[in-house]
Amino acid sequence: MLSQEIIVKTLVYIIPALALSFFSGPLAIFFAKKMGAIDVPESATHKKHNTPTPLAGGVVLLFVFPILILLSSLGKEPLFVALFVGCGIIFFFGIFDDIYGLSAHKKFFGQFCAAGIVAYSGTTIRFLETVNLPFETPIITILNWGLTLFWIVGITNAFNLIDSMDGLVAGLTFIIASFFTFIVFIAGQILLAKLSAILIGISLGLYFYNKPPARFFLGDSGAQVIGFLLAAIAIMYRPPDLNPGSTWFVPVLLLGVPIFDTSLVIISRLRRRKPLFQADRAHTYHRLVQKGFNSKQAVFLIHSSALSLSFLALLAMFLPPKYAIVLFFLVLFLGCILIFFFETFIKLEE
Repeated sequence: MLSQEIIVKTLVYIIPALALSFFSGPLAIFFAKKMGAIDVPESATHKKHNTPTPLAGGVVLLFVFPILILLSSLGKEPLFVALFVGCGIIFFFGIFDDIYGLSAHKKFFGQFCAAGIVAYSGTTIRFLETVNLPFETPIITILNWGLTLFWIVGITNAFNLIDSMDGLVAGLTFIIASFFTFIVFIAGQILLAKLSAILIGISLGLYFYNKPPARFFLGDSGAQVIGFLLAAIAIMYRPPDLNPGSTWFVPVLLLGVPIFDTSLVIISRLRRRKPLFQADRAHTYHRLVQKGFNSKQAVFLIHSSALSLSFLALLAMFLPPKYAIVLFFLVLFLGCILIFFFETFIKLEE
């Protein structure tokens, strides 16, 4: 059982993370403008904002993370060093995309390199080791690596894809990071709780500038780094005293909203024979707006969905495995029904 003192000393990192991200906002806006990281209205069919807006979210992360790493001593742990190196690669490719625009292949190359560094350091999915597959250890290791790369790259892109409205990703990050902080406390993973707490503070600082009307957007460099971090936290989370049958899908539920949105977009583009990497207005947010909700209501519904899935994830942790799995597949079934509804009854604006 963790002492109250340890919990307080961990959660206190929310404060400097919030302060640093808040006060670095104007400086990040200045540098984003100087570098030419500007999102211009109507530069693509899905860009409907009114004024040129700096893509400064990633620059904020670049400013504040080195300081927070030093304050929290996370840089002394090899697994976290590898994670932060990966973040640097994601940021590098993301900021180049924000400034110059990169092809999907180049972005994927950077993402797989970053994910590979994390996996090589020892942060890999190990769920397959618990299900007694009839394979030798080297095969299981290769499969774990494959799942790890797929998960990290997938969630990294999911956060970039769902970043379709002011305040959406910052709010999702706050909700998801808050629940991750709670469950890793339960698991006794103090260093991981520090990282999650830092993300809580950063997300609040980002939200101040990204809420409507946004003073800056997160950009690829911001949204992808956040997704990369949350994907890695999900893998690092290892509940030692709970049944794996009730916990393996907890991170999937916590990250369920970005996963749902990405699945919806991919299915929609495949059905319409559109390029998978061509941006459009097939996202959850745009569907809700087309259904009659205003922007604030649509973002609120998405945030509420993330909050609901997070509470279901907590419930599943303490259920017997057979009931937890039923709950998970019920959520999965409802998600499929919702995708069918969106695809069938809501006409897309091209």
